[in-house]
Amino acid sequence: MLSEQDKVHDLFVIGGGINGAAIACDAASRALSVALAEMQDFAQGTSSRSSKLAHGGLRYLETFDFRLVREALVEREILMAKAPHLVRPLRLILPHVASQRPRWMISLGLFLYDHLARRRVLKRSQPLNLRKHMVGKPLKDDYRHAFAYSDCRADDARLVIANLLSAQRHRAKILARHRFMSARREKGLWRVEVRDPDGDVQVVSARALVNAGGPWVIDVAGKIEGIQTARKLRMVRGSHLVVPRQWIGEHGYFLQTRDRRLIEALPYESDFTLIGTTDEPWEDDPAKVAISEKEIDYMLGEVNAFLKRPVQRADIVWSFSGIRPLFEVGATRDGDLSTLTRDYSFEVDKPDGEAPALTIFGGKLTTHRRLAEHAMRELAKIMRWPKTCATAAEVLAGGEFGVRGLDGFRADFRSRHAWLNERQANRYVQTYGTRAEDLLAGCTRLADLGRHFGHDLYEREVRFLMETEWAVAAEDVLWRRTKLGLRLSHDEIRQLDVFMGHYG
Repeated sequence: MLSEQDKVHDLFVIGGGINGAAIACDAASRALSVALAEMQDFAQGTSSRSSKLAHGGLRYLETFDFRLVREALVEREILMAKAPHLVRPLRLILPHVASQRPRWMISLGLFLYDHLARRRVLKRSQPLNLRKHMVGKPLKDDYRHAFAYSDCRADDARLVIANLLSAQRHRAKILARHRFMSARREKGLWRVEVRDPDGDVQVVSARALVNAGGPWVIDVAGKIEGIQTARKLRMVRGSHLVVPRQWIGEHGYFLQTRDRRLIEALPYESDFTLIGTTDEPWEDDPAKVAISEKEIDYMLGEVNAFLKRPVQRADIVWSFSGIRPLFEVGATRDGDLSTLTRDYSFEVDKPDGEAPALTIFGGKLTTHRRLAEHAMRELAKIMRWPKTCATAAEVLAGGEFGVRGLDGFRADFRSRHAWLNERQANRYVQTYGTRAEDLLAGCTRLADLGRHFGHDLYEREVRFLMETEWAVAAEDVLWRRTKLGLRLSHDEIRQLDVFMGHYG
C-alpha cells in the first residue's frame, strides 16, 4: 500500500522485470526516493524465461557487434562479484561442424571473446579432441573437434528479486501486483495512477518516470499523456525445453544448428538439462506466449543431431516461452529478424519546465546493471541527481559472503545446520545466499521448518518467501523464487496453493 508519506517520489518505475528492478536499485542507492510498480508477480514475464545465462554473446561477433559483446563481457564479471550464488562460471563446449564455420573462424572468434574484456575468474577458450576428452562421450562419433570456452549460468528470476531487495534496503517502495493505469504531468510532477491488488486506484506523484514495461513498453507509453514513441518494437518468441539430465558433468554444449543458428544444451537444477532457445516472430499479446509444436520438433531435431542418445518428446518435463522485445535498427522485411538488435535504447521526453520520462527499449539479462546505470545517467543530466553510481561494487542482497567467499560460507552454513541434509543446505545457499541464515533463524531441527509440502519444501521457506519476497501463490514460489515446480506433484502443488491462500 501507498501511505501518505509515500506519495511524492523522485522516481517512479513502471515494470518489475530485470531492467525495472535494476533501475530501482541504482536510483535508490543514490539516496533517491523511489517507487516501483509491477502489474503481476516480479519477473513473471521475460525475466523468468531466459536462457539462464549471463554471457557476452558469442554469436553477436558474427554481426560485428563488438561494443555490445565487450559491454556484456564486462558486466558478466561484475555480476559474478555482486551475486556469486546467482551467477556462476559455466564451461561450454562448441563442437565443430565442418559444413558450418571453419575452425580458424571459430578460433578467431573465441580469441576475441577471451580478450575483448578483462577476465579475472573465467578460463580461456581451448581446442579439444572429442575422441580423447570426456566431454565428447555424449556426442555422436561424427564430431571429432570442439572448442571449450567460458560463460556463466544465471538465475534470472532471483536476480530480479535480489535487485528489488537491494532497492528496498535503500528504502525504495516496491509494489507487486499494482497495475499502472495512467500518468500525466501536473504542476511539474507526474501524477501516476495504479490499481492495487484489491482493485482500488491509488495516486502517487513523482519527479521523473521510467517506462520499463518490456514487451508491454508500447502499451505503457500509450497510457502516459504526452508521450509519443517513434520506435518500432518487434517481439520475438524464445522457447526452451527441460528434460532429465543427459550427460555427466557440469559443462554445457553450444551447438551449431543445420540452419546456421546456435542452440544451447545446459545443465539445469542439478538433475535436468535445459535446451533452447528459438527465435520466432510473435504478433499476439505477450501474455499469451506459449511454445509451439514446431519449436519442440525443431529443438529436439537439432539437439539429437549431436547426441548419441536421442532426447524423446516423452522426456520433456517442462517447457517455457518468453518474449524478447527487440527494436529495429533499419528497414526490415516480414519475418526477417536480422535488423533487430539485442542492444538497448532509450527515449527521453522532457518538455521545458516539465517532469521527464524515460522509455526503455530492448536490453539483455547480462547488461541489466549497465542499462540501469546508463538510464540514471541520462536522467541525472536533467534532474541534477547524484551522478555517482555504486552498483558496480555494491553486492546484491544475499551476496555478502566476505573474504571466505561462497564456498566458505556454504561450508560454515552446513556445519552450523548439520541437521539439514547436504542437498537441502546447498539449495538454500544457492538460492538465498547469506539470507539463508534469515530463513533458518531460530531453527535447530527439521521439525522447526513446519509443514512439509514435498521434496525439500517446508512451511518455513514458504512463509519466508511470502513475508520477504512478495510471493502470494504457489506459482510464485515454485517457478520464480525456486524451481521446485520441477519436483512437486500436481497434488502437492494444489495443497501448497490452498495453504498460501489461507495464509495470505
